[in-house]
Amino acid sequence: MPDPVWELTRRYAADPRPDRLDLTLGVYRDENLQAPVMDAVHDAERLLLGRRESKQYRGPSGHPAFTARMSSLLLGEELAQRAIGVQTVAGTGALRLLAEFLAHFEPGRRVILGAPSYVNHAPVLRAAGLDIHAVPFLDASGRPWLEPTVDALRSARPGDAVLLQGNCHNPSGASLTPAMWDRLTDEIIRAGVIPFIDQAYYGLGDGFEEDLAGMRRLLARVPEGVVSVSCSKAFSLYSERVGCALLLLDPSGTPGAMSTLEAIARAAYSQPPHHGAAIVATILGDEELERSWRDELERMRNRVTRLRDGLIGGALAAGAPARFAALRDQRGLFLSLPLSPTAMHRLQHDFGAYGLPSGRINLAGVPRTAVDRLASALAEVAAEDDAVRAVA
Repeated sequence: MPDPVWELTRRYAADPRPDRLDLTLGVYRDENLQAPVMDAVHDAERLLLGRRESKQYRGPSGHPAFTARMSSLLLGEELAQRAIGVQTVAGTGALRLLAEFLAHFEPGRRVILGAPSYVNHAPVLRAAGLDIHAVPFLDASGRPWLEPTVDALRSARPGDAVLLQGNCHNPSGASLTPAMWDRLTDEIIRAGVIPFIDQAYYGLGDGFEEDLAGMRRLLARVPEGVVSVSCSKAFSLYSERVGCALLLLDPSGTPGAMSTLEAIARAAYSQPPHHGAAIVATILGDEELERSWRDELERMRNRVTRLRDGLIGGALAAGAPARFAALRDQRGLFLSLPLSPTAMHRLQHDFGAYGLPSGRINLAGVPRTAVDRLASALAEVAAEDDAVRAVA
């Protein structure tokens, strides 16, 4: 069965309309609809080129300075003292490696997973031999709904895991509030469950530190946890496949944890690619480059926020149903439209706006010149969608 995201991407490429919009892939695009090379990335690459570093093998754990600096960046210096980790083949590689790590120590371990979730979460977890306990993540308005996850935690076995997205939920854009993080932390501790945090969109929600605060508070209170990290979005390094897998261990630790991670990596891909990790390590090892990167990431976040506000405000002004107002609470690249698959197909067919059947669209794929046009299309399609539902 073809991946729906890539299938829509191929369909978009074959569409001859010059004003068509690709809102499918989770890639940040600038006003010219290009995935930009960030200034700090460009400058870091120039530095690396001048150093003429050897292209020798690095080993299954990858670039040690990259992993150490990413650990400190995301966890903070104090938590990073408890962490071990390895570089991986992007965030998906980190997900798979950590899933296999959990399965290695307890085959058939159950993972609580909110639905909907990133389309690759369930396949990766199952492929590693983990069992999935799917629970609803959203209420009828599209906001986070904790009760099903809390119920699942209360019936979980000690040693089970719960997968949580760090912020800017994919596909819904619904981020957990600080109070929600604290409640989940209490339940995780009570249940003896391992938190499995997926960090892919840090810096693109409410701000860099704000996006990491909930995860940090949780990990500071639990004896152990695992974190999969992607550098694709925050560093705009999609094709470089840069990520890392982090483990926070209790003082006694898990015997052989690091060697187990390396053995899993060795059997899967031998070692991760070096160049992208070297770019990130160079940025995070240079105060000026890191400041440049943080500033550009903040500009990216602000652009996405303006697009969300403009699109939702325009749709409501054009007559979209009142339920569209709740979309203002969403964060990150994605907007989860309250539309049926039929309505999403009409957006594609009649207006050339390619989003997923689930209603997910990538805001960064909308140039400013197309905001009003797309807002009007959303209002029109939503009204027709409601009329069909009323008859049904």
